[in-house]
Amino acid sequence: MFGLFRSKSKLDTLQKQYEKLMSEWHKLSSIDRAKSDEKYAEAQKILDQIDVLKQK
Repeated sequence: MFGLFRSKSKLDTLQKQYEKLMSEWHKLSSIDRAKSDEKYAEAQKILDQIDVLKQK
């Protein structure tokens, strides 16, 4: 109940973005290979940022 109004941390936000991009990547993988590769590259950049935040 007390967590309702808690603002999301940078890590939480990045993880949500990563999950969304991986979902889009999976959907596009059977339709358009070039776009799916772009989504995967974006997701990897986000994953790198997540790794940096976790190391701190």
